[in-house]
Amino acid sequence: MSRLNTVLIANRGEIAVRILRTLRRMGIRSIAVYSDPDRSSPHVALADVAVHLPGTSAAETYLRGDLIIGAAKANGADAIIPGYGFLAENAEFAEQCEAAGIAFVGPTPDQIRRFGLKHASRKIAESAGVPLVPGTPLLKSLDEAIGAAERIGYPVMLKSTAGGGGIGLTRCGSPEELTSAFETVQRLAQNFFKDSGVFLERCIDDARHVEVQIFGDGRGKVAALGERDCSLQRRNQKVVEETPAPDFPAATRAKMLAAAEQLGDAVGYRSAGTVEFIYDRSRDAFYFLEVNTRLQVEHPVTENVLGVDLVEWMLRTAAGDPPDLATRPEPKGASIEVRIYAEDPAHDFQPSPGVLTEVTFPDDARVDGWVATGTDVSSYYDPMLAKLIVYGTDRADAIARMRTALATTRLSGIATNLDYLRQIIAWDDFAAGKVSTRALSRFAFRPNAVEVMLPGTYTTIQDYPGRVGHWDVGVPPSGPMDDYAFRLANRIVGNDDSAAGIECTLAGPTLKFHTDTVIALAGANAEATLDGKPVTWWSPIEVRAGQTLAVGRATSGCRTYVAVQGGFDVPLYLGSRSTFVLGQFGGHAGRTLRVGDLLPLGTRSEDAPDSGAAPATLIPTYADTWDVGVLYGPHGAPDFFTTEAIETFFATDWEVHYNSNRLGIRLLGPKPTWTRSDGGEAGLHPSNIHDCEYAIGSVNFTGDMPVILTRDGPSLGGFVCPVTIAKSELWKVGQAKPGDRIRFRPITFDDALAREKAQDLAIANLAPVVAAPSVVKPLLTPTDTVSATVIAALPPKGDRPAVAYRQAGDRYILLEYGPNELDLRYRFRVHALMEELKANPIAGILELSPGVRSLQINYDSRAIHQSALLDALLAAEERLPPVESMKVPTRVLYLPMAFEDSATLDAVTRYRETVRGNAPWLPNNVDFIQRINGLESRDEVSDIIFNASYMVLGLGDVYLGAPCAVPVDPRHRLLTSKYNPARTFTAEGTVGIGGVYMCIYGMDSPGGYQLVGRTLPIWNKFLKNPVFAPGEPWLLRFFDQVRFYPVSEDELTRLRQDFREGHASIRIEEEIFDLGAYLAFLAREADSISSFHARQQEAFRAEVSRWQADDSAAIQMEDEIVEDDTEIDGHLVSSDIHGNVWKVLVEEGQSIEAGTPIVILEAMKTELSVIAPLAGTVRTLYCRPGRPVTTGDRLLVIEPA
Repeated sequence: MSRLNTVLIANRGEIAVRILRTLRRMGIRSIAVYSDPDRSSPHVALADVAVHLPGTSAAETYLRGDLIIGAAKANGADAIIPGYGFLAENAEFAEQCEAAGIAFVGPTPDQIRRFGLKHASRKIAESAGVPLVPGTPLLKSLDEAIGAAERIGYPVMLKSTAGGGGIGLTRCGSPEELTSAFETVQRLAQNFFKDSGVFLERCIDDARHVEVQIFGDGRGKVAALGERDCSLQRRNQKVVEETPAPDFPAATRAKMLAAAEQLGDAVGYRSAGTVEFIYDRSRDAFYFLEVNTRLQVEHPVTENVLGVDLVEWMLRTAAGDPPDLATRPEPKGASIEVRIYAEDPAHDFQPSPGVLTEVTFPDDARVDGWVATGTDVSSYYDPMLAKLIVYGTDRADAIARMRTALATTRLSGIATNLDYLRQIIAWDDFAAGKVSTRALSRFAFRPNAVEVMLPGTYTTIQDYPGRVGHWDVGVPPSGPMDDYAFRLANRIVGNDDSAAGIECTLAGPTLKFHTDTVIALAGANAEATLDGKPVTWWSPIEVRAGQTLAVGRATSGCRTYVAVQGGFDVPLYLGSRSTFVLGQFGGHAGRTLRVGDLLPLGTRSEDAPDSGAAPATLIPTYADTWDVGVLYGPHGAPDFFTTEAIETFFATDWEVHYNSNRLGIRLLGPKPTWTRSDGGEAGLHPSNIHDCEYAIGSVNFTGDMPVILTRDGPSLGGFVCPVTIAKSELWKVGQAKPGDRIRFRPITFDDALAREKAQDLAIANLAPVVAAPSVVKPLLTPTDTVSATVIAALPPKGDRPAVAYRQAGDRYILLEYGPNELDLRYRFRVHALMEELKANPIAGILELSPGVRSLQINYDSRAIHQSALLDALLAAEERLPPVESMKVPTRVLYLPMAFEDSATLDAVTRYRETVRGNAPWLPNNVDFIQRINGLESRDEVSDIIFNASYMVLGLGDVYLGAPCAVPVDPRHRLLTSKYNPARTFTAEGTVGIGGVYMCIYGMDSPGGYQLVGRTLPIWNKFLKNPVFAPGEPWLLRFFDQVRFYPVSEDELTRLRQDFREGHASIRIEEEIFDLGAYLAFLAREADSISSFHARQQEAFRAEVSRWQADDSAAIQMEDEIVEDDTEIDGHLVSSDIHGNVWKVLVEEGQSIEAGTPIVILEAMKTELSVIAPLAGTVRTLYCRPGRPVTTGDRLLVIEPA
């Protein structure tokens, strides 16, 4: 055979990817094999053919030689290359390959067997004249081992005769240690290499591990290709490798290379191999250790200095065309490799599986790896993520390049040894070449990080101002709920506003500091200690490495902040380090903090301000009643609310509901009165409007219940908002806890602006600045517009509909076109205005976010006054072209949908069980849609949905690129109402209809649309699918059209997984949408559309009557739980939050183990498991599903075992 056409790679991870690179360059067809956890690994996508090996463990998959050979034969492989590990040194597998007529890319089976058994390799070495460390043949028993150890002298090395990579290699310094290790090493050898043979060698402490790369052409010629120093090891696992070996005598090098060649010559070695030696620096002597009959992990450093590709050499040799070893190149320069592992150096290097939320490697270094941002690192295999390899003209140059490469590398989301490697390469001993196998035992690693010992409650990383600039696609800014305390804490330690810090809710964390730093505590008051000693709040606190900060439960206020000098160095996601827990991105691993998390610290900027304590006049008081300044609007009286409702709103002390959180603060108080009976096309309830963008801090009436939309709240929705909290006042709701009272007080725009400027100055200067109070009282009754919330208006004129400019706080204006009805001409005019403002930008405008018939203008009121912005917008309106002849690009996306799948039905069932048992849309949403639209059957509902073409008018309707889309054909516009109150959970990918709009939920989230099915994920967090544009994890764009086609639930499950990982695409067609042609279509079909609409309205009115007759809040389940005030005999488990009981997982009399989940609470729109604190028997249950609980309420009693 002179050429290989097809090669199967019997491996995974970085070595599989590295081999694929050579195969592709050589033009050889590649076959990959993969296990279940590796389904989405890069070697699967890079290979020409990928074959699935069912199972998860190595024993089920990559060690199954029969399956691998079967895959090779089935796909026409000429050869199998094993890489290293798994079957690489399995002589039986090599024989099976050759018996099947498939070349084994490596040594001969006999060579693998002879060198693979270390006692046999010692005999070969001895006969070849290679120096040996005193040792034994294979040992038959522990007694024999103990006797031999006494003769050799302690310490000894207990070794397995098969395998390599440090597995089955244990140093024993005494008979006791040898006795303890003997059976363990035998078992490891049997499990990993199917050979339990072990032997002993003298252990040379503080020795160096130097190995020689050999290559044999299989025709009698063996060449030594230079040495590699692999002395820096941890538990016999190599960490850093380099060539040439530092501080290594030239004469000794020559002898070692010659000895390695002699050993290869003794067996006529074929292919790549490594001869490993122990070097005793004190005696300038080396001893044979073993031969690895495979490609070595550290082979790249040899390739770097020789300028060769050892994998290519192996493939050519297997094909019968080996390289000419007589003319091998001479080594030049120096090369260093480090191994990057998913392991935690701060916790004894324990494995650290999980999702990598950030992966960045340098462009000017060689990277042999298999991970990228979003890779899920499995716990089933070796934790190596990548090898970083640099080349320099000499060792000093290589070290400098490695330092730069490691500094450039970023890996986040899980613990890795990256910082450990950085410190090793910067270590003076390494620079001096003082390396040995024991060197790292004296290396003091100090993580530049803070360790979470206890996380507290809902503790996250946040930054300020958060994730701005993506409101138009439904990405909330996140960031601190109390930005005043957060910014002030950063200022106290000398950070700028944007440094990432910690936010915790009600109960604080316990943090261990691994490096010296300066911190500050601010926000909700709580007991806080540093190594048990109380610390001062609102002041810089010096912390020494090893100290532990403990923050207790808040005694007043709700949220506490911890700022650290330099901030936390977590990844940027869409421009921010803030955590959005529901979206599972930002912060540390996209979630709340957990025990054991290591939070890396950042670097303080050179121009950062000096640290300093906050004066008492800047420290707020956190009470249980709050006076919050708001601006009236965008929706008020009399167009939506009655005047009496607005008066009542401002006169009420609203109670904070237990289910309040970062998404929104629910309020309890009087039910409003409305000037409308319903929302028309927008929904059954008078609070329903056509979807528009919300302002952060707006008070949103979802039905009759007000919710303050906060930092993690939705951007687009269809409910009215009577007031918006001033930016400088928003911090107060971040400190309002369940049970607190809030009174809203109207203020003017100028008052709000003055307060914001004063607050900025106070934080910057650490000195109080008092804002001059406004002498003008805000108007709550209309003068020359329909409502005092409308601060400017234009009447209809020619092509232009009426325009209303609604005040939405001191940072937003909500511009609306026409009456409150759906008309695509209004959306096209919004588009025309956006294009005008992009072509002629107005200084101070931060973002434009469109709704169905509206445009939200987000602006910096410090840069442009509200009145100046209004003047500019009015002028821009006059420059708009006619819209009826407009044409816009549109993409038609064909998406699969499983109609009424289990996830959809489960969300409805959960709502019935935990929120509301009876409602017009219960028990089945599709039945409700059929009834309210006057359709003959349920099939008509699905037929209309699958025939409709839904045009995207807005994005972010319930977060993350979720569309607010309307059927282009009015006869496909199914009219529904929204849930009241909303669901607390909807599965990602669920399709719903609310009003006449279709939405696809971009993530697991609350929601109110009627649910009909499920489709593909429309948010691709790590951009694994090329269908998504670079830097844009949202699938849909404005004016896209979505068309569904039916699939089974099983088929959808497969498509969802493949689409998420980039293994499946969708059909997309590019078109032009002609508004003029569309209006002509509406005119032609006017009679048919009118008939459909009339039938629909008749059914809708009947449903409204039924709804009004049956209008009730969620039915409270009867409380049948026994409340016993007598002394509790046993361990009481109480709720530590305000919430709702979703599931009770145990029964009275049931035996449980410590750590078992016993109750699932639902609060903050998330599920929170209550874990059994001890083992025992459940004696008494005090809770039941659907029952609200408050902090401290009894859940159950456990009788200790």
